Amino acid sequence: MDAVHSAMKALGYGDVDIAVGETGWPSVCDGWDACSVANAQSYNGQLIRHLAEGKGTPLMPNRRFETFIFALFNENQKPGPIAERNWGLFQPDFSSVYDAGILRNGQKPVAPVKGGGKTPTPRPVVGGQKWCVPKADASPGALQANINYVCSQGIDCRPIQPGGVCYAANNVKAIATYAMNAYYQANGKHDYNCDFSHSGVTTSVNPSHDNCRI
Repeated sequence: MDAVHSAMKALGYGDVDIAVGETGWPSVCDGWDACSVANAQSYNGQLIRHLAEGKGTPLMPNRRFETFIFALFNENQKPGPIAERNWGLFQPDFSSVYDAGILRNGQKPVAPVKGGGKTPTPRPVVGGQKWCVPKADASPGALQANINYVCSQGIDCRPIQPGGVCYAANNVKAIATYAMNAYYQANGKHDYNCDFSHSGVTTSVNPSHDNCRI
């Protein structure tokens, strides 16, 4: 911020207000260890606290900046690297990825509906049980990214760790099947919970095998 201010001042625009149009941190990435829910929560949480304190910067003490966090929601339909879909504070279904300090008094996020009120309770799946499995053409990289994402969301991934009943060495598709379905089952069994950037599909065929009950 001070570097931008210094450059603007040198050009004769030191009195122009500065706004932060986009800042944030991804909670999930493919191949970058710095991406995690903990790091995203730390970055955005400290950002919000700093802005609330109104301390400004060394060259601009006590100055307040209009700041926009990227992003409010994860974009599960966005193409490109896995990180591009995981900058949000909330999931597309309005559940929180983490609390960066914007929730007050322990409140829970509630999805607004047209005309006001709260989101109606989802209805159970009609027509029998369904499972979420990888599409036949899903790439190993996409499936590994799905596994990383699911296991960062509080889903119990112990069964797919070495020694677990659903662990399958060198078989990322089998491991992803457990992870993707566990996420799908835990989040209301909506079709969009099985999208995984177009790498997942629902099925009426139980993918359980051997001692692995899915």
